[in-house]
Amino acid sequence: MGEKEIYGGLVRLHVLHHASREPIFGQGIMDELARHGYRLSPGTMYPILHGLERGGYLRSSVEKAGRRSRRTYVMTAAGRKALRQAKKRVWELFTELFEEELSRSPQVEPSRRGKSMAKREQGQ
Repeated sequence: MGEKEIYGGLVRLHVLHHASREPIFGQGIMDELARHGYRLSPGTMYPILHGLERGGYLRSSVEKAGRRSRRTYVMTAAGRKALRQAKKRVWELFTELFEEELSRSPQVEPSRRGKSMAKREQGQ
């Protein structure tokens, strides 16, 4: 299994996150992802966008500006729901991956650390 398979879900979550804030477009989201260390080619990015659209998470439209046109994507209600659910699961995974670091950090409230960590702290 390569990095594409491991990080593919993270890339999709990044896309959904940014689409939840504003309309996105292929090159723009590729540039944003590059800031986070993901170097994606158009041959990788556009199938991801198309797949999220086919899945009902994004909706696209074509914007024309003079002779140029750009396909932009906005999040759908299904995309918002999926992102809300994913955030809960990511938080749970994050708290497990960084359990030691979080247990030493007074900045994170115990109620925000995730269910599994709270259960272990209670000796369950």
